[in-house]
Amino acid sequence: MNATSVRSAQRGRIGRTTRLLLACVLAVPSFSPMAFAQQQPLSTAPAAPAPVQPSTHGPASVADLAEKLLGAVVNISTSQNVKGTEAPNTVPMPQLPEGSPFQDFFEDFFKNRDGDDQGGSQKVQSLGSGFVVDADEGILVTNNHVIADADEIEVNFPDGSKLKAQLVGTDTKTDIAVLKVDPKLKKLTAVKFGDSNKMRIGDWVMAIGNPFGLGGSVTVGIISARNRDINAGPYDDFIQTDAAINRGNSGGPLFNMDGEVIGINTAIISPSGGSIGIGFSIPAELAVGVVDQLRHYGETRRGWLGVRIQPVTPEVAESLGMKTAKGALVAGVIKGGPVDNGSIQPGDVIIKFDGKDVHEMRDLPRVVAESSVGKAVDVILIRKGAEQTVKVTLGRLEDGEKLASAPTEEVKQEQAIPSTATVLGMKVGELDEEIRKTFEIPPDVSGVVVTEVDPKSIAAERGILAGEVITEIAQETVSSPKDVTDRIAALKKQGRKNALLMMASKSGELRFVTLRMD
Repeated sequence: MNATSVRSAQRGRIGRTTRLLLACVLAVPSFSPMAFAQQQPLSTAPAAPAPVQPSTHGPASVADLAEKLLGAVVNISTSQNVKGTEAPNTVPMPQLPEGSPFQDFFEDFFKNRDGDDQGGSQKVQSLGSGFVVDADEGILVTNNHVIADADEIEVNFPDGSKLKAQLVGTDTKTDIAVLKVDPKLKKLTAVKFGDSNKMRIGDWVMAIGNPFGLGGSVTVGIISARNRDINAGPYDDFIQTDAAINRGNSGGPLFNMDGEVIGINTAIISPSGGSIGIGFSIPAELAVGVVDQLRHYGETRRGWLGVRIQPVTPEVAESLGMKTAKGALVAGVIKGGPVDNGSIQPGDVIIKFDGKDVHEMRDLPRVVAESSVGKAVDVILIRKGAEQTVKVTLGRLEDGEKLASAPTEEVKQEQAIPSTATVLGMKVGELDEEIRKTFEIPPDVSGVVVTEVDPKSIAAERGILAGEVITEIAQETVSSPKDVTDRIAALKKQGRKNALLMMASKSGELRFVTLRMD
């Protein structure tokens, strides 16, 4: 691991030059005075008179608050033993011609430089932040990426004392980890979680962490935005703040002005790795449930609905006769899952779950995951233009992930099979035994097979391939090429601009595709 590198975010990249960084595990040693020497040139333009601001616009001082909270924020130091050949900054042995007079010299140097014929090992260290949430039990919270793959975890307290930490549990989906130290060895100071839902854009917040490995530091800013999706995980709902979050701040708390933790600092957007005023924190609303489950079970136990979903785009909404694009479109139901009994069907649009509105697709996984396993909930959905309520009992996500992640095999495109109809850039035909054999379509998949796709058509743009099967059009089943052409003609007659097709792969996995009917 490069001594000055920062672990990058799990997924996503913003711009060509701006990086999304997990904010921010700091490798040791890493301090460089040059990082502080870069200053922006001063402007020579005359400054406009500053408007007089009331003293109530922002805290006059946070000294008393910081003094009370600093003792609960710790530095998390981890170490990991890696093989010499896998360690960062390891220079590989050069490739030399057979019989080279330097061969023996280089072999001796590279094999023994770490004291091991197999390349030896090196101890890699990194720094992050964390905070105590239970002084009696010795429970601390940090980011998963701070302690990932660590062989040893040490907690360094503001007074200079150190304690070995035990890993209680981790959750990669939310990037949260729970640690435990022996509370008998040291009197601990704890902080409590607050209600992140009460926080508004513009509210003052304070971040405490261990940037650059220099010790605890305090920064103050405001909440810049809420409900940010930065493609870091399936439950993204980040608080954005301009309070400076730098390298080593990962896992540190974001406080409100009452001294309550309303976020866990985890990521920044930066071209250089330093703070530019765009930082992200996991909201307490999401973190509290995960921390409780990790404390009690050592793992998460999330609710599971057992459906595959897609966004409800304006085209999908129009094709379904919905006035607005909202909710989550059910693209498929997991076999053996909680709603495999027909209570929820492909083509349904879920708009409310257990009393919580589902404004867009990403809302549903989060509210389901926050629900208890085995809980019976009401789900409001739109089915064939009509709103209805169904009751479902949730399963456990961790038990159903293998079913939900069943791989979809690529369709093997064989020679084109003569079709009996051409529509929307596709040639479609009867799903007979010969075609099933050609495209390896199982007997339980029914509908009309796509035998050829015009590469310049809208169907090709939407990723439809030969061998896929059209099972429904606008939530009506089709079983022949004539059914397909009749449904398209009927939709055009109704004034619809888009056709919603349910497509099945040869493995039977379903997805929805909207095709423009111009």
